[in-house]
Amino acid sequence: MKLSIVIPVYNTEAYLAACLDSALDGISADCEILVVNDGSTDASGRIAAGYAERTPDLIRVITTENGGLGAARNVGIENARGEYLLFLDSDDSLEKGALPEMLEAIDGSFDIGIFDLLQVNPAGEIIGTISGSGKSGDFRFEDYPALLSAPPSACNKLFRRRLFLESGLRFPGGVWFEDLRTVPKLYPLAGTIRYTPRPWYRYLVRPGSITNSANTARNLEILDAVEDVLDWYRKAGLYTRYEDQLFAMAHHNAFLTSSVRVNAIDPKSDVQEKLLQWLLTTFPNWRQEPYLRTLSPKYRLLNLLLMHRMRRSVHFIMKLNDARKNKSNRFQ
Repeated sequence: MKLSIVIPVYNTEAYLAACLDSALDGISADCEILVVNDGSTDASGRIAAGYAERTPDLIRVITTENGGLGAARNVGIENARGEYLLFLDSDDSLEKGALPEMLEAIDGSFDIGIFDLLQVNPAGEIIGTISGSGKSGDFRFEDYPALLSAPPSACNKLFRRRLFLESGLRFPGGVWFEDLRTVPKLYPLAGTIRYTPRPWYRYLVRPGSITNSANTARNLEILDAVEDVLDWYRKAGLYTRYEDQLFAMAHHNAFLTSSVRVNAIDPKSDVQEKLLQWLLTTFPNWRQEPYLRTLSPKYRLLNLLLMHRMRRSVHFIMKLNDARKNKSNRFQ
């Protein structure tokens, strides 16, 4: 079997049918759908069971006690039968026609396949595209370590299942940023990595997600996630080799993106200062990092303002940016 689509489910009754329909679109005997019902208390379990009854050769349902997204994915890893794994969150979906293209692309010659994500709003409108990598085609991580700066999402990737089985790596349970804690560790373990610039995944941006949570303090969990990755690279004897790229990963995820996310919710939040102090302490020679010279003008400006604690200016700029994007979307 080529592919197992692992769908962790927890109380997503409003989205699950659309998710499963998208996974069934163009499915073949080379593919299975493994639904892990993570202790849902709404109708999600019944919906999944109904699909499994109608398509028993394609869908299996495993019900577990609630352990979080990472734990549910791990159940999928252990029970999957496919050579490759695709992690599909139950409030997201695959783009129409994506699955046949994925199955055609799976030729057994790569360990990690990367593709693009479409950002969609609750009305199903496309509001953005996230590129999976800055380098197309086949490559090895050692030849393109800048991959550490690419989005660490597990959902825009095809993983050879044996990467998890042979390494023992699994997703952590009960935490935020489980993708960041896991995906960057798989890159050095992979042989060939392939980036196909195709938007195969539809990522739903909705209230209640991490990026929209009003609980700004929980954004500090990203520091634990980045520290976890840095420590793994140290123990693997790879930290010195990829030190510049690891700084880039840490700066982008734990400082720049997180600070802007917190600032959008509360420009006075002291979480921003804690993120800044972590960066300055962890990377005391940050000014010499070549990565900073490669930042786009937008990110260079945001970095400068955040470093100088000009947080109201950051808030104002991002509000203008959001207004511009919303105006543009209205005319699409």
